[in-house]
Amino acid sequence: MSRLWLPIALTLLATFLLSIVAGRYLAKVVSEQKTLLDPLFDPIDKCIYYLVGRKACSQPMNWKSYTVHMLVTNMAMAVLIYLILIFQDRLPLNPLKFAGMEPVQAFNTAISFITNTNWQSYGGETTLSNFSQMAAITFPMFTSAATGFVVAIAFIRAFLAKDGGSNLGNFYRDLTRFTTRVLLPVAFLAALFLVWQGVPQTLDAGTTVHTLLGGQQTLSLGPVATQESIENFGTNGGGFFNVNAAHPYQNPNGLTNLVLLLLMASLPAALVVMFGSMIGNRRQSWVIYGVMATLLLAFLALTVMPEQSGTPLLQQAGIALQASPGQPGGNMEGKEVRFGIAQSALYAAYTTAFTTGSVNSMHDSFTPLGGMSTLMQMMLQCIFGGKGVGFLNFLVYGLIGVFVAGLMVGRTPEFMGKKIDKREIILVSLALLIHPLVILAPTAWSMVSPLGLASLNNASMHGYSEVLYAFSSAAANNGSAFAGLNANTPWYNLAIAAVILIGRYPPIIFLMAVAGSLAAKPTLTPSVGTLRTDTPMFGLWWLATILIVGALTFLPALVLGPVAEYFAMLGRQLF
Repeated sequence: MSRLWLPIALTLLATFLLSIVAGRYLAKVVSEQKTLLDPLFDPIDKCIYYLVGRKACSQPMNWKSYTVHMLVTNMAMAVLIYLILIFQDRLPLNPLKFAGMEPVQAFNTAISFITNTNWQSYGGETTLSNFSQMAAITFPMFTSAATGFVVAIAFIRAFLAKDGGSNLGNFYRDLTRFTTRVLLPVAFLAALFLVWQGVPQTLDAGTTVHTLLGGQQTLSLGPVATQESIENFGTNGGGFFNVNAAHPYQNPNGLTNLVLLLLMASLPAALVVMFGSMIGNRRQSWVIYGVMATLLLAFLALTVMPEQSGTPLLQQAGIALQASPGQPGGNMEGKEVRFGIAQSALYAAYTTAFTTGSVNSMHDSFTPLGGMSTLMQMMLQCIFGGKGVGFLNFLVYGLIGVFVAGLMVGRTPEFMGKKIDKREIILVSLALLIHPLVILAPTAWSMVSPLGLASLNNASMHGYSEVLYAFSSAAANNGSAFAGLNANTPWYNLAIAAVILIGRYPPIIFLMAVAGSLAAKPTLTPSVGTLRTDTPMFGLWWLATILIVGALTFLPALVLGPVAEYFAMLGRQLF
């Protein structure tokens, strides 16, 4: 048993320690304090400011201006990505002569990658040229990740504003600095490490090898390492190869698997530490960190233990699969032998908690409870999360929690010195309600529409879970999938793209409006009547708010899918 949990515990410890160092560095970057990288990146920043426009990069922005510039920039990049994909056959670096992507699928892909969702209804190595992989896939992995994080930074500045909310930062300056001082250097070093471990980085289309049986096989190659590094560090997901990090050219061994886990967890966890440094209240950030870590540990156990236990049918058949050294049994279906059950389940828990979407095993083959754990993390979308949006969703639950608690105990509803009024609660409620709406409504329609049912490859509860997972992944900007669903159809390409758009931008707009409202308010001095939010007691209330408001919202949908499938599994029925 120690061999099962010890590697997991060490990974969690490494994540915690790395987040402290990274969080303090992020605080310096976003507050424009001096860093060791300034002499190297200041000239690059100045060149970018010149291209964008020095005036545009120097003016302070209120919440409306910040949001509009973010939306317009994202729209322009989405159009560029779409054009690259559909005209791929006319662009360079296409040695295999791939045709341009079908327009509806290209629309889905452009929307997916500009929003940091990275949902893929295509096989990368059989669909995209090297140019498309770099310009339409890897490029937005930087910009979309940076967009989510700088929006979160702008929201945090609302608690520090002393100018009536007229300055939440400058979107272009924030985007540039976060990209050059955080994303680029780490992605570059990670790519070098991956190349050292055997991940390809070439413009060749592939190579032909001789098999042990005397035949020949063509192996796909390309600029994999550079995409893989930012894919995980920017909590993007997706992958150069169709099977993602289960492919030996994308994730060769246990060491690369560990590094990919740390890459995908480092920024979301560091953002919480950065928050405490920015507002000058580290107690508050540790309360948030503690609640998030508690949820992560609970869902990690719910993922690992069912996979380690396997299914009654496997036990009845007497099949003793090697789950981990010294631990026979367990569910190895859909998992790579070089990782085993523990590391596969850990990767699944991380990729859905940090909303990365990268996978090293097939979630569709997990046990009902193991699959449900990954589903619930995307449904809650606040267990660290990725791209900054998960952190903002966590604060949404906090604002609701402090408002309800203040009403219950008769204290002033305040959060970090800002009074919470009717306007803020309406806005955060709208942001919160969008998430279940865009998951449950299209799932229900797909289960009664011939357009949705035609894509199912599995029957009954499991087929329903596949559809529910697809829309949950899209709404959470995750991008992973239950592989049994054929999502490359006009209905799913369009529906999932719509869910991605609605799940991404309206909540950001509502939360930026909250930031503007809070920034315009004076910071109140704490008094006897103030409800403190930086205590363990409020941390428990925060956790209860998430479970009551968030988890119960999706309980009926989960009962129809993975919960029902679990009881069917106990009755020795599988789908």
